[in-house]
Amino acid sequence: MKAAVIHENGDLDQVVIDDIPSPECMADEVLIEVRAAALNHLDIWVRRGRPGHELSFPHVLGSDATGVVLETGSDVDHVKPGDKVVINPGLSCGFCEFCRRGQQSECLHFGIVGLSRPGTFAERTVVPGRNVSRKPGYLSDEEAAALPLAYLTAWRMLFSRGGLALGETVLIHGIGGGVALAALQLAKLASAKVIVTSSSENKLDKARELGADLTINYIEYPDVGAAVKDLTHGRGVDLAIDTTGAETWESNFNAVRRGGRIVHCGVTTGARANVNISALYWNHITVMGSTMGSDEDFRQLLAAAKTAQLRPVIDVILPLDHAREAIGRMEAGKQFGKIVLSPRGKEAGLEEAEAARGMEPA
Repeated sequence: MKAAVIHENGDLDQVVIDDIPSPECMADEVLIEVRAAALNHLDIWVRRGRPGHELSFPHVLGSDATGVVLETGSDVDHVKPGDKVVINPGLSCGFCEFCRRGQQSECLHFGIVGLSRPGTFAERTVVPGRNVSRKPGYLSDEEAAALPLAYLTAWRMLFSRGGLALGETVLIHGIGGGVALAALQLAKLASAKVIVTSSSENKLDKARELGADLTINYIEYPDVGAAVKDLTHGRGVDLAIDTTGAETWESNFNAVRRGGRIVHCGVTTGARANVNISALYWNHITVMGSTMGSDEDFRQLLAAAKTAQLRPVIDVILPLDHAREAIGRMEAGKQFGKIVLSPRGKEAGLEEAEAARGMEPA
């Protein structure tokens, strides 16, 4: 089968399209024909190499996917061949105390498809049976593939960790990326007032079209914390959602109100930052980390998305053969929304995605 793989860690040129053996389905697994697979920043970190993670090469990239079940193992009975499914990329043991508590993303052996096992940028993939759910029928394959990792991460950051209440005010850094846009869409479901940041006026314009209430161009206003205080008449936001890391750490402390919450999920701009401990305790600020989500988070996300008919924002759909180009686009920060790969070719993918929106194919 055709797959986008790396044969060693390194730069973008390590991403190649190879013919590799089709994966085999074990008793607790599901073999899926991939219809669409979405990119995440994790694909960049996996390609570059992550300390503590040893890959077996060639390694198939990709975490998100939707597709059709081709085969199920003997222990899988909730889906059958022919079912259209979406993958939850979070891997857990199912037996540790945290899994038994229903907190699979806190599992002692937590992993992610595309990092801890071969990924989804392929014509076929195998995942544990418990990691597949039926695809929401109102979504195209490409839209459904764009949903899991980014939207699950945003859901947990906002609600399970951040405790977002109806009508609160939220700051979201770096609008345009998958998790940031997911957070915007999901926060608006909770009638939140949302402030977003970007260096691109075009991205800020698009964010306003999606419901952003206020925007900050951090090139024009580099002191984001002060800008937020101006926009909120000195109060600050209730919750800051940060996918970027060290560069925005200090501005979060300046942007949140007394008693506010900060939730982090990424380190794109660096993994280390200095902490002003006095600002932390004096202002009663809560700082939290968050990685993906639990099985219950995923169930709630799918239910909420279906009820609201939420559609993930898609930047572009490219053929699987263009995996290197797609990853390069994401690495350069050019995207607004999710980049999706289609093993069946760009034209088929575009027709389905645009038909789902009631549009004529481009």
